[in-house]
Amino acid sequence: MSLKNAAVNSILEKLNIKSLNEMQFKANTAIEKQNNILLLSATGSGKTLAFLLPLLKLIDSKKATSQALIITPSRELALQIETVFKSMGTSIKVTCCYGGHKREIEENNLIEAPGLLIGTPGRLADHIRRGNITIDTIETLVLDEFDKSLELGFKDEMSFIINALKNIKKRILTSATEALEIPDFIGMKDPVKLDFLNDADEETGLAIKTLKSDGKDKLETLFKLICMLGNRSTIVFCNHRESVERTSNLLKEKDILNVFYHGAMEQQERDAALCKFRNGTSNVLVTTDLAARGLDIANIRYIVHYHLPHTEDIFTHRNGRTARMDASGTAIIILSPEEKLPDYIDPYAEQIELPAESIIPEKPKWSTLFVAAGKKDKVNKIDIVGFLSNKGELKKEDIGLIEVKDFSHS
Repeated sequence: MSLKNAAVNSILEKLNIKSLNEMQFKANTAIEKQNNILLLSATGSGKTLAFLLPLLKLIDSKKATSQALIITPSRELALQIETVFKSMGTSIKVTCCYGGHKREIEENNLIEAPGLLIGTPGRLADHIRRGNITIDTIETLVLDEFDKSLELGFKDEMSFIINALKNIKKRILTSATEALEIPDFIGMKDPVKLDFLNDADEETGLAIKTLKSDGKDKLETLFKLICMLGNRSTIVFCNHRESVERTSNLLKEKDILNVFYHGAMEQQERDAALCKFRNGTSNVLVTTDLAARGLDIANIRYIVHYHLPHTEDIFTHRNGRTARMDASGTAIIILSPEEKLPDYIDPYAEQIELPAESIIPEKPKWSTLFVAAGKKDKVNKIDIVGFLSNKGELKKEDIGLIEVKDFSHS
């Protein structure tokens, strides 16, 4: 790619990455040379870096205009991309726009146009209607997990946004599954297709196992399974929000510490649940398929399919939360007596035998402390470490993961 090797190496070093993988390297080259790119690659393969690196070449930091736009299906994915971009240490201003917090905060950030805009369809469309975004200068469009945006019902918002962008020269679409067709409103003409989906099958390090439940209600089986797995990082997938809360509450009654996560929760609640799971305050996350995409949480060891996924794509995305970037992981399917394995799951997958005695896992040693302040209050990680060290007399090794948001939810 055209970015100097020294600059690329510096960025990779900041991200703690030794080198680009084959998909990232080929995507960088293709994005630089072609104007319509369709990138298909498995969840966890590094698609975010694959399109962020070439954006650095396409955005002129000396121009006080918005030049590139990334549209994502979820707030969490938008924030994750923003975090990666900021970690690259460039001089390009970036602003993230999403629902669930005050629009006025974003409006203030948009007064001085950011070179890169990241956001969800609804909030971005709202800003465009209000004239908050300088759309005429945007020449590069990235639709990350674009099929998921369509699946979630954002077609109208996406169509409005793309039709408003009159000067797009380069379109980049990414997905972890192959969509049947690309809608006409996206404006893709003869895209260059980079398909790395098959490459992931043999190298994921993912083991798939099954577990038979004695009864239709699988809760007791899930409880015994978590006891057997111990305090390893585990995501439990349910098909409905009500099932998520019910399962989480019943596990708590059995003294299994956990957090839950679904789309009907307030943004503050969602942020808090993910933060506690990420930092080790809770080792079990009970969730809907909202968490099957776009969440970058390291070292997840087990995926438990409490409910069977509706489709093979959902199964793939759920499993993509583990065995990421050369790590290993295990997906476990719990089956009630009347349930049968879908055709896409190996019928000879190893069956788990639960031990006769269930020992409740040791509680996590970490606790999460909420500080009612954020970046907009001029608070950073160094301030928090200093406060905990001086006032709390804590040693560095006693302080875990610190996440500083733009503002405090109250």
